[in-house]
Amino acid sequence: MIKTGISTIERSKRSGSATFYRSLSLLILMIMLGIGTACKEPDVAAPDPLPPIPTKQQLAWHRMETNVFVHFTVNTFTGREWGFGNESPKIFNPTDFDPEQWMKTFKKVGFKGIILTAKHHDGFCLWPSKYTDHDIANSPFKNGNGDVVQAVSKAARKYGLKFGIYLSPWDRNRADYGKPGYINYYRNQLRELFTNYGPIYEMWFDGANGGNGYYGGANEERRIDRKHYYHWPKTLQIIKDLQPKTLLFSDSGPDLRWVGNENGIAGKTNWNMLTPDTLYPGKAHTSHLLRTGAIDGSDWIPAEVDVSIRPGWFYHPNEDSLVKSPEKLFDIYLKSVGRGSTLLLNVPPDKRGLIHREDIKALEAWRKKIDETFSDNLAANASVQASSFRGGDESFAGSKVTDGNPDTYWTTDDSVKHGSLEIDLGSDQTIKYIMLQEYITLGQRVKSFDVQIPQDGEWKTITGGTTIGYKRILPLNQPVNTSKIRVQIKDSRACPLISNIALF
Repeated sequence: MIKTGISTIERSKRSGSATFYRSLSLLILMIMLGIGTACKEPDVAAPDPLPPIPTKQQLAWHRMETNVFVHFTVNTFTGREWGFGNESPKIFNPTDFDPEQWMKTFKKVGFKGIILTAKHHDGFCLWPSKYTDHDIANSPFKNGNGDVVQAVSKAARKYGLKFGIYLSPWDRNRADYGKPGYINYYRNQLRELFTNYGPIYEMWFDGANGGNGYYGGANEERRIDRKHYYHWPKTLQIIKDLQPKTLLFSDSGPDLRWVGNENGIAGKTNWNMLTPDTLYPGKAHTSHLLRTGAIDGSDWIPAEVDVSIRPGWFYHPNEDSLVKSPEKLFDIYLKSVGRGSTLLLNVPPDKRGLIHREDIKALEAWRKKIDETFSDNLAANASVQASSFRGGDESFAGSKVTDGNPDTYWTTDDSVKHGSLEIDLGSDQTIKYIMLQEYITLGQRVKSFDVQIPQDGEWKTITGGTTIGYKRILPLNQPVNTSKIRVQIKDSRACPLISNIALF
């Protein structure tokens, strides 16, 4: 601010003496009152970024934490999970379709984005595509004038949720699937979606590609070269050219990766990095790598955890009693978001085109449990003693981990890859959960850590782990009662950057 005042004086000297003296008086007053000291830049330079680092879009995605997947197509009406491709569009006719009912539910329970199955493996398109007759325009829904993709994207934006798309690369309806012509068809549909349906925050691809299918009446098995058939670099470039900010998800990224299972579990070791040059959607024997990531990965490709609230991905009436309990959903939250990933929870609409009451009941109780568990941070603004901090500059002191500001952090000198933070709670508190967060804007660093409490004159380790990443939540097997707690960073790829330590 004082620099601004000096600049103003320089300009005023050129514009006239009266203005000059007013500006000079203002600057003197600012100095006397100490104005500008709160905006003081650190005397010590911040650490250099440790590549790879997240893009602006990836960082925003991390902060979303929980998103919703919506599987909805002809399978909702046939009871199948994978349509064969010979289903008539005539069977798709939700009687009470109301995407605003979906969004009210999703918004209430904290979801930040929605990904819709615009086309699943059966090939039926939820929008009127000019490249096929196997679409919603040939269904009785709204007398052939419906457009589920448009309605859902519009409702999502109305309620403040980001909108994403799943367009299955496999198509069991198309006669030309497995042949070169199908690639043009698939790319044309990508252009339709990314041209006509507003901002799309994420595009979802999976590894189910090739097998038995209707294929225009051929009723045969078709296998493809999964690595080369889709010409992924050229196909994905179509999306990036139309919407550069869209994040692309698949087994291999390039922006987000599959976690390697559909159980809702990220790895206890979970690096946000991966080297994608040998990967492609559907490649076998990669589940361990996808779950843990790679400490020496070349690209920032964090894991997204997808799981369904029901046994299946599409709605089936016989699963109404099998909706996951709030307790199970909470456990999934701890093992996904709580391990540095983002959760993509599938909630399928029923035949009416509504979210079923059993799913809503489970979701609302789940959100209540999250809110109650993490509402009272016992470490908020607590005093912190760090083993050391960068250059002795208070801008990087231990107090930054309890100040509630995600843009401040504790860190050490470049040569120091370990350290400890001792938090004084002032009085004994019962602790059940420990939350740690790295300042991942400058890269993921921590390789191992312990959490300790004082006992019999020594520090006793009560939990610990390997990676932290955007967020790590550690539930304790037994709650502890203590007035102090110490987080010890044992090893790191470079000087550690911890932005938040919270206790619940």
